[in-house]
Amino acid sequence: MAPGSRCCLLLLLLLLLGVLGAPALGDPGPLEDVVIDRYYIPKICLREAQMGDFIRYHYNGTFKDGKKFDSSYDRGATVAGVVGVGRLITGMDRGLQGMCVNERRHLIVPPHLGYGSIGVAGLIPPDATLYFDVVMLDIWNKNDKLQITTLSKPQHCNRTVENSDFVRYHYNGTLLDGTPFDSSYSKGSTYDTYVGTGWLIKGMDQGLLGMCAGEKRSIIIPPFLAYGEKGYGTVIPPQASLVFSVQLVDFHNPKDGVFLEHLEVPETCKRRAVTGDFVRYHYNGTLMDGTLFDSSYSRNQTYNTYIGKGYIIPGMDQGLQGVCVGEHRRVVIPPHLAYGENGAGKYKIPGSAVLIFDVHIIDFHNPADPVEIETVFRPEGCNVTSRHRDFVRYHYNCSLLDGTRLFSSHDYEKPQEVTLGANKVIEGLNSGLLDMCAGERRVLIVPPHLGHGESGARGVPGSAVLRFEVELISMEEGVPEGYLFIWHGEPPANLYEQMDLNKDGGIPAEEFSTFIKTQVAEGKGRLMPSSDPEKVIADMFQNQDRNQDGKITPEELKLKSDEDQEKIHEEL
Repeated sequence: MAPGSRCCLLLLLLLLLGVLGAPALGDPGPLEDVVIDRYYIPKICLREAQMGDFIRYHYNGTFKDGKKFDSSYDRGATVAGVVGVGRLITGMDRGLQGMCVNERRHLIVPPHLGYGSIGVAGLIPPDATLYFDVVMLDIWNKNDKLQITTLSKPQHCNRTVENSDFVRYHYNGTLLDGTPFDSSYSKGSTYDTYVGTGWLIKGMDQGLLGMCAGEKRSIIIPPFLAYGEKGYGTVIPPQASLVFSVQLVDFHNPKDGVFLEHLEVPETCKRRAVTGDFVRYHYNGTLMDGTLFDSSYSRNQTYNTYIGKGYIIPGMDQGLQGVCVGEHRRVVIPPHLAYGENGAGKYKIPGSAVLIFDVHIIDFHNPADPVEIETVFRPEGCNVTSRHRDFVRYHYNCSLLDGTRLFSSHDYEKPQEVTLGANKVIEGLNSGLLDMCAGERRVLIVPPHLGHGESGARGVPGSAVLRFEVELISMEEGVPEGYLFIWHGEPPANLYEQMDLNKDGGIPAEEFSTFIKTQVAEGKGRLMPSSDPEKVIADMFQNQDRNQDGKITPEELKLKSDEDQEKIHEEL
């Protein structure tokens, strides 16, 4: 064949190879005399080693007969360098190009692309073909930037991380090949630090910016934004790219105050809580990642406290200011207004944790509060109103301020009956029933110190503010305290003689009862109002029958006014 023809045939062969490209993956093939066998290729290959890239890899080097001449594994350290710029033997320079992280290759390097006819004295003979088993561990370039992938993000994100914020996060740290080097989960606690103040490696400082609480990210950090040429101890090699899987638990800024979110505010709010008020509320307490650390609902009991007095954490003291009865409010409290760096072990609150309280205000009052009276209906031409010691009949509905029904007189056949001022009902209700007309309707708000106090009563929580809807049905004029009967005028001068109807010198119960009933019927006097006047008369007789022999003698009969002077007994 003519020289010209050979030249044309060689050119045609080179063009054909250029069109077909390299042999199929996994098949050995020549690459400018280097034989490459890609015997393991990862399913995911984010990048391939290119000329000028920094790489880290492990290798075993052998001769054709399998005899080892070198190994990075034996030295316990990976090899790091720049590929494709002549710092490696030519065959290795070419054989490493195009590799993915975690890819494994067999390379056969002929002598002229290895150590040639000179070899390496005492190690590699002249004209030796070299066999390398290589695994790629890391690839990066000085032009690389931080790689951030958002894995999950909360639907609601009111605020994101900024420089100078204090963050708490969990992480798993691996090298680019997946080798783990550290994890906060294994330590059982978050990593807590400031962002943007140099306490973190530069890549993490940058990678945390813009995160929401609860967000998860994958952050790939090139070595020059991590630990660079020195690495970190035995766990992070020099020139290692780092991969962090991060979950931001919470964050705050030392300048933060309490953040309030008004979830539900009643349409009517006559009064708002202020310092010195005593508040009863339900709450769920969570960390920013949603972890529940405490709940009053689980105890089926409200939390009761004064606000603005230092009895609770400062953030809650502030967060409850201005609440309305029935309001639902979210209170976000930074750690310096909560449990600080130490946390609260009792509630499993970590140090430096941001707390979120979802609060429902049941009621509040002030120790100086009187009964609040609202007249709903008052009949026209009302000239007679209820007074101290009057006997009244009334209907009522009693509830808590959140609407919880407690008691109702409508559940019984008859209205409630009571003598005002006789200490038979709570003080607040007694006050609210004064100065009412028959037929009048009122709403009474009774603070606990005029109700059932801190201890509460059966069916009534401690320190509860009560709401009464009352309607006065009727009233009877009462008698002074300590009296069971009073005369409308002066009593008869010969009282005993008139009372002794059969003139036998003794007054039995029947005579006594007949006499008293006659006085009432004739309008000369009145009994203490009661639903059972017979019992009132029987009590009067028992009080006068001092020796309990069943009859009253002249010596035993005394008026109440005389007894008050002698301080003996309460009667007539």
